[in-house]
Amino acid sequence: MRTRCWTRSAGAAPPGGSGSRPKTGSRSSPPARSARIRGRSRYQIVVERLELSGAGALLALLEARKKALAAEGLFDEARKRELPYLPETIGVVTSPTGAVIRDILHRIEDRFPRRVLVWPVTVQGAGAAEEIAAAIAGFNRLDAATPIVARGGGSLEDLWAFNEEVVVRAAAASDIPLIAAVGHETDVTLIDLAADLRAPTPTAAAEIAVPVRADLLERTHTLEHRLGASFRRLIAERRARLAHATGHLSADRLAQRLGQARQASDLLAVRLGRAGRAALSERAARIGTAARLLESYSYRGVLARGFAVVRDQRERPVTSAAAVKPGAGLSLEFHDGRAAARATGRPKRRKAGRDEDDGGQAPLL
Repeated sequence: MRTRCWTRSAGAAPPGGSGSRPKTGSRSSPPARSARIRGRSRYQIVVERLELSGAGALLALLEARKKALAAEGLFDEARKRELPYLPETIGVVTSPTGAVIRDILHRIEDRFPRRVLVWPVTVQGAGAAEEIAAAIAGFNRLDAATPIVARGGGSLEDLWAFNEEVVVRAAAASDIPLIAAVGHETDVTLIDLAADLRAPTPTAAAEIAVPVRADLLERTHTLEHRLGASFRRLIAERRARLAHATGHLSADRLAQRLGQARQASDLLAVRLGRAGRAALSERAARIGTAARLLESYSYRGVLARGFAVVRDQRERPVTSAAAVKPGAGLSLEFHDGRAAARATGRPKRRKAGRDEDDGGQAPLL
């Protein structure tokens, strides 16, 4: 019987994508119907949907999708983040039934009991990819410390939900580090490449998520012992240094250092005395010179050379003969004392052009 498939049916067939053409290995998935050819007594099968069949076709599609998502940088190692060492909460995205969830819970309980949140999903078949992507986004909203996306082993078709683009993008967009544990060690899905860490099995994912409590306690005790040993060694070193320093402070050593300091002090005292006397002598000489210079500029020195200072009755110096009135009392100061005097007349004015050395001077006394 002849079979017919319209372009619109083949083009919409997942996972071939838009515009894909039927190839060897394509298979029809119900619904399909039979139709009678008009004018002829023959029938044909009309295929309403096509999907790829066989591992070869799925692998080709997987490789094409892998290249496209890798080109967007979803698998870059630079995007990978470190897992928390001891998370408070662990989220598990898997089927609520089966050996996977039991293995994970038992392994976590044996190693280091933690709070576990299980987000039940369908792990294969129609709608599985959407449920898995929604669970990853849900754990991000709950801020679960370490989500684990897990599934047991199976064929390529069984694991296909974890190769869907919606799941890969949800894993790449996760704000919290994600562990992917899908299938066995030889099974590699696209979510394994997008996750922050890939575990070969779900049991291994539980071992990666939490450390062994006994190992952690042993490591803590080891660090405690090392810390105590380091502290004791430090104290011993400080005591040795203190003893060494104390040995240099013996009575003889201290007396010797004090004697040296005393000698240095005495020497400095002698030098200081000499310097002080020299400085005082220099200052005295400078003061004597200044005193003699001041004395030479003093009017008393002038008096010693035969001059006298004339003052009126108010003890004001008389600097002009015209300022003296006849009969006025005057005081004459000589270099060795004073004498009283009285003016008897005014001096005559000198004529212009008269020689000053003719001895003519008006009587003053």
